[in-house]
Amino acid sequence: MKDKTSKNIKESGKLFINWVEKYFSEMDNYPVLPNAKPGDVKKQLPINPPKKSEEYEEIISDLEKIIMPGVTHWNHPKFMAYFNSSSSDPGIFAELVSAAFNTNGMLWKSNPASAELEEVALDWFRQMLGLSENFWGIIYDLASTSTMQAIVAARESLSDYSIRDKGFGGLQNKPRLRLYTSEQAHSSIEKGAIVAGIGLEGVRKIKVDENFKMIPSELQKAITEDKANGWKPFCVVATVGTTSTTSIDPVTEIAAICKSENIWLHVDAAHAGVAAIVPEMRYLLDGIEDADSFVLNPHKWMFMPIDISVLFTKHKGILKQAFSIIPDYLKTDEDDEVTNYMDYGIQLGRRFRSLKLWFVIRHYGTEGLIEIIREHLKLGQQFSKWINESSDFELLAPTPLSTICFRAIPENIKTEKEVNEFNKNLMDAINNSGKAFLSHTVLNGKFTIRVVISGIRTEEKHVKEVYEVLIDEFKKLTK
Repeated sequence: MKDKTSKNIKESGKLFINWVEKYFSEMDNYPVLPNAKPGDVKKQLPINPPKKSEEYEEIISDLEKIIMPGVTHWNHPKFMAYFNSSSSDPGIFAELVSAAFNTNGMLWKSNPASAELEEVALDWFRQMLGLSENFWGIIYDLASTSTMQAIVAARESLSDYSIRDKGFGGLQNKPRLRLYTSEQAHSSIEKGAIVAGIGLEGVRKIKVDENFKMIPSELQKAITEDKANGWKPFCVVATVGTTSTTSIDPVTEIAAICKSENIWLHVDAAHAGVAAIVPEMRYLLDGIEDADSFVLNPHKWMFMPIDISVLFTKHKGILKQAFSIIPDYLKTDEDDEVTNYMDYGIQLGRRFRSLKLWFVIRHYGTEGLIEIIREHLKLGQQFSKWINESSDFELLAPTPLSTICFRAIPENIKTEKEVNEFNKNLMDAINNSGKAFLSHTVLNGKFTIRVVISGIRTEEKHVKEVYEVLIDEFKKLTK
């Protein structure tokens, strides 16, 4: 069969562009969380692949009938769970162009435009964040990958260990490595430690204060104890915008400890860091100039389709030292003049992700992006105010950004266990209604409902509607 792409792509493309336009225009009508049970989608799909070609119209029909009923709509304006990731028009178009190019940016030579656009777009991003030129950036897929690469770089910075060459099995009479992070840190820190060979026993969790921020004095105490007990402290991971509460660790104080102890400081700012492009929020990155590396995810709050994560570091050379392996078949005449991104991470193949950053920044401009994020911050404070002013609810954490952590406190329920069960039932009722999607965490043993306001289509009316759904479901459960 001949390739029909070039002949039919315009007409076929219209089908899908029209479908996307219709999907976005009708977004408010969809239940945010599908009423799906395990296996509902799979049982409607054929066991065997089709032998004959099928028309796009048939595929779109099944997309509507089979796939859509099982989709959780992350682009929905009332999706307020986890850390939202909503895609904008320029981000979607960038993905289309990237797929059309279908290039592999492993080397400069394998796609010069990919390599050089990544350099320029990341330098734009660096400037938007107010960072110095000391930081060099690279795009990965997700924050888990970025953090893992940073942990390996921190390990590689230990010149007397030579783990890249010898592995841990080749070490003789060397102290075990210790990594520090807060009790509120993301699970990707521990996964990174596993991959880097540090092991879960090599991760020490540091206590947090009443606002869920790492306590610097507890960090110093842990480092001193570990050194006395034969450990080698080598890395601290601070968090700017923890997953549960968006608490902000005191990076400046933590950085001072790391500097005095000669320890690599990595900062996880995957969600919150992007908000630092807003001038009045620049304080979020206080102390970051003294960090060795940090991660931000533009797909979390900069309106790009998943996935795109950015690692900034002041130690480009160490990152390359940790990962670069160049077989003969990948050597080129330009290697000494260019950046070959394959040298700076575990992956060889690289998608053209920088197009998303470039398209979105150009389409909205820095002013447009600041305006959208600023509105989210305002709406977050408004929702927090409603909770704080209600006798039926209580805030369980501060609201530094636009993530609100709270619980209901019904009058007729007294025990902590029953209050926790009530709040889980309340959240489940909201989610099962299809009118909103919220997620939870546990703070000091309390089941905590989270509302996250960061979707590009979320407006004040949607935030009000979610609050009204919360009130309605609360009243139903307390009758």
